[in-house]
Amino acid sequence: MLAKVKSRTELVEIIGQAKCASKKTVFTNGCFDLLHVGHIRYLAAAKACGDLLVVAVNSDASVRSIKGELRPLVPQDQRAELLAALEMVDYVVIFAEPDPGALINQLRPDVLIKGSDWAADKIIGRETVEADGGRVERIAMVAGSSTTNLIKIIVDRYGREGKNG
Repeated sequence: MLAKVKSRTELVEIIGQAKCASKKTVFTNGCFDLLHVGHIRYLAAAKACGDLLVVAVNSDASVRSIKGELRPLVPQDQRAELLAALEMVDYVVIFAEPDPGALINQLRPDVLIKGSDWAADKIIGRETVEADGGRVERIAMVAGSSTTNLIKIIVDRYGREGKNG
């Protein structure tokens, strides 16, 4: 599993080799804090868009800058390991920036995937991928399935005192 977690430099080489072999690289990114069915369906749909699925995971500092000081709940190395354990995920990379723009520019994937909650014109990396002749796909989200909803359910059911269930 951990062999799937790669550095940017390693991925540049891997993606270059894939392009030479006429394989399509699919790229998506996110926090993936508490893995849930929405993530699984999203990643399965992403994988169906090409040959290699690269998942970029926000670092802990990046998640905090986006989601606030209480997040992430799961450390970046564990989030990366969980994603790497999924059959549909070929490679995982952790990135520290608030957005994946620089990473997308470096990796130059063929397909860029985001959730349907993103407006097409707001998808970071869209211009880079399309300029290279690639495409951007928006995948429908699973209603009610999110890390924020899971956290709310846990707090509502067990309270802030940590009652046993």
